[in-house]
Amino acid sequence: MSRDARWKSLLELLVERGRLDVEEAAGELDVSAATIRRDFDQLAEQQMLVRTRGGAVVHGVSYELPLRYKTARNASEKQRIAKAVAELVTPGQAVGLTGGTTSTEVARCLAVRPDLGTGSPALTIVTNALNIANELAVRPQFKIVVTGGVARAQSYELIGPLADGVLGQITMDVAVLGVVAFDPEHGAAADDEAEAAINRLLCERADRVVVAADSSKLGKRAFARICAADRVDTLVTDTAAGEEITGRFEEAGIRVVRV
Repeated sequence: MSRDARWKSLLELLVERGRLDVEEAAGELDVSAATIRRDFDQLAEQQMLVRTRGGAVVHGVSYELPLRYKTARNASEKQRIAKAVAELVTPGQAVGLTGGTTSTEVARCLAVRPDLGTGSPALTIVTNALNIANELAVRPQFKIVVTGGVARAQSYELIGPLADGVLGQITMDVAVLGVVAFDPEHGAAADDEAEAAINRLLCERADRVVVAADSSKLGKRAFARICAADRVDTLVTDTAAGEEITGRFEEAGIRVVRV
């Protein structure tokens, strides 16, 4: 197992359990205790966990894994969802992309669409996600607009009032939302209020809103609301989403695409 894969697994276990002992982690990952001690020390130096005698605990009560260390949970589902979302985009449109793992996959699917290889520009991408801007900036067929703001280490997103100056002056054809939770009654939501505020503004400046969310996010609530369900035009999710929950979204006037 590579170091990066090992670190991902350690951090996921730590989030789930709150505390890990060296011997416990070594057994879980089938590596030596010395390797785990070294990993814990290096992760502590990066302030991604707190070292304790014989183990480690999560870094603070609101611990959240940085995007680069999130295990690819539901990876195949997210890739199918992303491909379906990318197919909803037509050449020449202005597309808003929030941060997150699913939105990042959407950006990658857009980047390889052959029909988006021509035009001036083939697409305009508006995003507050530094990693998405970085991946697409090398694509000459795309015009990349990055909002201002302060970088949020956990997700590579720019947040704060500086983004208002950019988003307040533009309009988009479609905004693609990656969310933590989406419920027919409570709407789309995120864990962080500053992140939710930027995503809300992105929605307000778009003609259409598409939520890209795997089935584990549906019917759930989170701390900070992004927008009401009636602001969303399309939900793209996976086939594990049950008829009961998808039916509730359809009753709310939302087109549901299951892939």
